[in-house]
Amino acid sequence: MNFKRLIPLGLTLVLAVFLAGHVPAAAGGPSAGADAVIAGEGCTSILVGKDASTDRSVMTTHTCDCGTCDWTWRHVPAADHKPGSTRKIYHISQYKTWPPSEGLKWDVYKKDFAGLEIPEVAHTYAYHHGMFGYMNEKQVSMGESTIGCQRKMQNPTPAAKLDLSMLTLLGIERAATAREAIQIMGSLAEKYGYGFHDDGEMLAVADAKEAWIFEIMPAGPLWTPESGKPGAVWAAQRVPDDEVSVCPNESRIGEIDLGNKDFFMASPNVVSLAVEMGYYDPKSGKPFNFKRAYSPVEGSALSTNGRIQRLWRFFDLVAPSKKFKADMPNMDLPFSVKPDKKISVQDVMAMTRDRSYGTPFDPVQGIRGGPFKNPNYYRQTRVIDHGLAEYSTVTQSRAGLPDPIGGIVWIAFGSQDTSCYMPLYAGLTEIPKSFMVGDHWTFSRDSVRWAFDYTDFHVQVAYSEAIKDVQAAQAKYEGELVMRIPEIDQQALALYKTKPAKAAEFLNGFAINNATTVTNAWWKLGDDLLVKYNRLYLYNAEKRGFSRGQPATPDWWKKAARAFDILMEPDKK
Repeated sequence: MNFKRLIPLGLTLVLAVFLAGHVPAAAGGPSAGADAVIAGEGCTSILVGKDASTDRSVMTTHTCDCGTCDWTWRHVPAADHKPGSTRKIYHISQYKTWPPSEGLKWDVYKKDFAGLEIPEVAHTYAYHHGMFGYMNEKQVSMGESTIGCQRKMQNPTPAAKLDLSMLTLLGIERAATAREAIQIMGSLAEKYGYGFHDDGEMLAVADAKEAWIFEIMPAGPLWTPESGKPGAVWAAQRVPDDEVSVCPNESRIGEIDLGNKDFFMASPNVVSLAVEMGYYDPKSGKPFNFKRAYSPVEGSALSTNGRIQRLWRFFDLVAPSKKFKADMPNMDLPFSVKPDKKISVQDVMAMTRDRSYGTPFDPVQGIRGGPFKNPNYYRQTRVIDHGLAEYSTVTQSRAGLPDPIGGIVWIAFGSQDTSCYMPLYAGLTEIPKSFMVGDHWTFSRDSVRWAFDYTDFHVQVAYSEAIKDVQAAQAKYEGELVMRIPEIDQQALALYKTKPAKAAEFLNGFAINNATTVTNAWWKLGDDLLVKYNRLYLYNAEKRGFSRGQPATPDWWKKAARAFDILMEPDKK
């Protein structure tokens, strides 16, 4: 997801001029050229190979970091289609929403017909989707991160019929494997043109066997289908089974070996477009490098004052023994790495909540977080959980179980640190109604997202104290459920062996009941936090009293505030 799309062009130019004198030279990418790519401030996507996880599940994540986008989800059932039928293509903006009086996004997005109908396939798979397609009944899963591209590659013209959201829906409804999804999305983008709402994008595409990073970019505003050339350029690289990778709004694919078909795929113009646009010179003697040609982002975590520190932070989290330096250029960090220890689904959930505590980019270091160490006060560094997510996903694709049971999308609405992951199995035929409603501008107790925002709002007042109450609830409603999943699997499997429809019914009931329980718990948690930390005192509802001074502002903060006052006093000489 790309925040630059949310800022009007005029304001962007004003900010650019203002910031020119305030941002370190390395932060803006290459020092020369109008095509310099600036690292995005949006979504983070993590990938875990099957042999790198504790239970041999292949995992992906997506932190849908926007702040004003639609958060609702839908289930789309499987369908058979008659020969000669067509599939309408719509322009689906990642960011556009409609007033509640007109309807929710997934009820009215068809207003933006792209003017194209493509041949329909005989059968489309059932799947769950939010902003993008996340998992289908074959355990094909996705996560997303905007990576940008060289400026003259962008194609916002009507010739580009496919943007990213539409592309993921096509891939997830048609593909039985991750490789198929990549090939489907790539070939459709080549034929019908990619861009319109989007530019450089990365998708984490996985199934129960493997995980891939798929990167796609437009082919420029002059492209037309009549040119006979591909309407997009793309490449895909497989994450080794015993390794993990991440995309934090930066292109990750470097040198490509198309002779190694087990690990690389690409569009036919992957090199020629770079030569044509002047991004690569075959006579240079240097090997072609996808990210350096199409989406170069220069600088390191240290040189950009933490603005692009997520890539370094992830590798430091999963492989501290390798001692990656914070001043290593991001372009030189590896595509993937073998973790020091195998990673569980709860480890991945914890990574989505990471705030870089204890590093030079700690958002609560010193007085940054205020008296209650609130990481949301200081947003000068970009951490994985920066508090603006619409929702976050962790997908698990697991071999050894039937696809409808093996696949799980864990979803947490709102900011990861104050939310709770809830599971949706791939074989569900319906999802909780509270997942399907709500927007940023109308408070609703019928929307699951508002329950989490309600609690989050009350946490902000006394963060360092209130977050402990949230973590206790997470341990109960999330941690204990993760431990119960093998039991749920076996119950569903027993039903599936006799009658698959009964297994789907069981999983529907499980997901809906769990979502209702968690949602009710978070509404109550918000109420309890309001009472407990009201007026910045610590009220004890059971003893019907309060302890003065708790959680009153700590002494260190009072001293810091006094020191600042002295510093700002006028010279009395």
